[in-house]
Amino acid sequence: MYIVEGNIGAGKSTFLKLISEKLSYVNVALEPVNNWQSHVHGQSLLANFYQEPKRWAFSMEVFAMICRVKEHIKDQKNYDPHRIIERSIYSGHYCFSQNGYENGFMTPIEWGLYNEWFNFLITGKCQPPLGFIYLQTDPELAYKRLKKRNRLAEKKISLHYLKQIHEQHESFLLQQKNVAPEVKEVPVLVLDCNQDFEENSHIFDQHIAKITEFITQTQNSTPQDQIQTSW
Repeated sequence: MYIVEGNIGAGKSTFLKLISEKLSYVNVALEPVNNWQSHVHGQSLLANFYQEPKRWAFSMEVFAMICRVKEHIKDQKNYDPHRIIERSIYSGHYCFSQNGYENGFMTPIEWGLYNEWFNFLITGKCQPPLGFIYLQTDPELAYKRLKKRNRLAEKKISLHYLKQIHEQHESFLLQQKNVAPEVKEVPVLVLDCNQDFEENSHIFDQHIAKITEFITQTQNSTPQDQIQTSW
């Protein structure tokens, strides 16, 4: 499988929907965000988190990890080398949970418990993907897109928060700071998504060509041959 990563508002869902229209052999799966946007035991975890992050960060991140791990395990059991999924247990940890801890939304005890589960799951249960596809987007532009789509659960998201999440993605996918060895070996395709690929078919066709080449390269090479690729 391959995993599409990127900031909130980068256009991941739209990107995957367009891929499914352009590449008939690719099987896409959107992020199960409804799992934590919908009511869990009578409450919306995502809305609660944005309103009271210190109260809800641990609950939100643990539940999101559970949902992502379930999907990851299901996908690896039904192995499909041309499956592309939206977001993952990896960005959940290295971007969102890491950012929450650095902002003091989780206590050291909560962070330690979360890490124990994460380390157990990625080493014992979850196999690394064939590659990451990073939709790199300036946080200011992501913020404009977020405001335009006007989702109720995202009303409280600030530009400052998106800048932090952007830096966490850069640290995870490009600089690979404190990333597990097995995850470091996964090749990364970086796509500049600051231009409107939905309205400009020429730009999206360029992205499609790079993804096609990336899939061919990663499936025909050994881990030692796989390198980070940026366009």
